[in-house]
Amino acid sequence: QHVVQLVPFLDDAYPANLLTIYDPPPCLYVKGELRREDSRAVAVVGSRFASSYGQMVTERISRDIARQGMTIVSGMARGIDTSAHRGALSVKRRTIAVLGCGVDVTYPLENKKLKDDIASCGAVISEFPMSTGPAGCNFPRRNRIISGMSLGVVVVEASHRSGSLITARLALDQGRDVFAVPGSIDSPRSRGPHQLLKEGATLVEDAQAISAEL
Repeated sequence: QHVVQLVPFLDDAYPANLLTIYDPPPCLYVKGELRREDSRAVAVVGSRFASSYGQMVTERISRDIARQGMTIVSGMARGIDTSAHRGALSVKRRTIAVLGCGVDVTYPLENKKLKDDIASCGAVISEFPMSTGPAGCNFPRRNRIISGMSLGVVVVEASHRSGSLITARLALDQGRDVFAVPGSIDSPRSRGPHQLLKEGATLVEDAQAISAEL
């Protein structure tokens, strides 16, 4: 049994930031609750194959951003996304998961409890109808919602062909700020953030730098 709300494009509950992108979804399936305060949101994304350093930094930055009253948006994937949601939940603040499948489908399976916790302390949302599976082609579409809901996107650990870089470039197209957390020059997971830094992303080491920029 899943209590899911259908929020159409012109509904008062539809995320205000999404209305400003050029291809907003016509409706959203929502498990949990969307609030007006979610317009003050920051997306935190990165590698599914995160290092312990990446997970620690992500959880800390997300926790500190959330403490400042901002909503953490991510994709509930393994690795960095999971750590981003956990950072907000650790201080009982709002977080939103945007799925590349139906909201009644749990992917990855090990995040079932996390999904329930997010719905209780924020929202799990998708533009895909109920029972839609996690097909690979769904995730680039999902990424435009992650960036579109947010004022800025923080990338922590990503390979040079990562979906997180797609999210960052969509964010730029949407007029959002892009932030990158630097890593070891010896790690392939640092190539994505370092590439973004070369292209003009803002280097961040803590939540204060993000909130100051926004």
